Amino acid sequence: MNGPGDIEWEEDDAPAQGSSAEAPYAELEVTEALAGERLDKALARLAEGIAGLSRSRIAEALAAGRVTDPQGKAPAPKTRAAVGQVWRIALPALTDPVPQPQAIPLDVVYEDASLIVVDKPAGMVVHPAPGSPDGTLVNALLHHCGDSLSGIGGERRPGIVHRIDKDTSGLLVVAKTEAAHAGLAQQFAAHSIERAYAAILWGVPDTADPRLMGLEAVTAEGPGQLRIEAPIARHPSDRKRMAVRHAGRHAVTRLGVEEVFRAGSRPWAVLARCRLETGRTHQIRVHAAHIGHPLVGDPVYGSGRRRPPAEAAEAGEAALGFQRQALHAQTLGFTHPVTGDVIAFESPLPEDFAGLLTDLRRDA
Repeated sequence: MNGPGDIEWEEDDAPAQGSSAEAPYAELEVTEALAGERLDKALARLAEGIAGLSRSRIAEALAAGRVTDPQGKAPAPKTRAAVGQVWRIALPALTDPVPQPQAIPLDVVYEDASLIVVDKPAGMVVHPAPGSPDGTLVNALLHHCGDSLSGIGGERRPGIVHRIDKDTSGLLVVAKTEAAHAGLAQQFAAHSIERAYAAILWGVPDTADPRLMGLEAVTAEGPGQLRIEAPIARHPSDRKRMAVRHAGRHAVTRLGVEEVFRAGSRPWAVLARCRLETGRTHQIRVHAAHIGHPLVGDPVYGSGRRRPPAEAAEAGEAALGFQRQALHAQTLGFTHPVTGDVIAFESPLPEDFAGLLTDLRRDA
């Protein structure tokens, strides 16, 4: 018998087609502390910390008649929990996801039974959406991982715990099991994931600049080191854009200038390292534009905001001609949700980003 909070999974390895093989189930025993509680509340308490058994999923199982005693009898409506009672929660069989597997090449940085880390190229959408129904990272992962996906939320699908924009390149971790998904999601919620991005910005964010340091959102953390704390929400008139808004969600970016590019004596662009303390949609792009130093190549937040000086010559032309936001998810570190090991990964700069840096350095 499992103790409170324990979970037992039972599933035939390969039931025949049309077989009525028993579905996986969780088995919970009511403790003395929960005696007399409404059954749904008691089961939710017993299942705390168990991946895949949220309060809503337990409520769904009760409504669907998938909660029974060991003899297969479902509880009567308004049943109260009694000490020593054992209840089985039958979990729905894994269903085919709407996205279909597609044989799309992946740059796999790390993979084990619980998770996979990939280096996403610019131009690839992470998850299917209107306008991008296929050709996404999820489609590629479904093909690559196959039966090693044990199911997230009742579906055989990869667990996307964070995303990067279509035209941002770099590292992404994806869960292959519900337990890994829950563990990674907790780390993202706690902001304990290490995420650092390489970015090329117009202008030079300078802690000696009175305009910049006069912004309410900006504080200096050292020479060339900024902390940008500005809430982000949907743009009031353009639903495809995000914006800094007082009623938005808390967002913090730490930005450090690593290299300054000059045309003669005039500084006009920088290579920066941006560390995410939170992870809001378009966060780095919105914060960079908010402080007046948008990303080179950003078609949404940087268009028309900055231009290189005439002295920048070929480097300026290269910056103006860059075909995406100059942003690359370079560093990713976290605690493995199953083994507890601390692991970290570094991604080399992609060819287009590295080529732009070469042009900027040559002219400088």
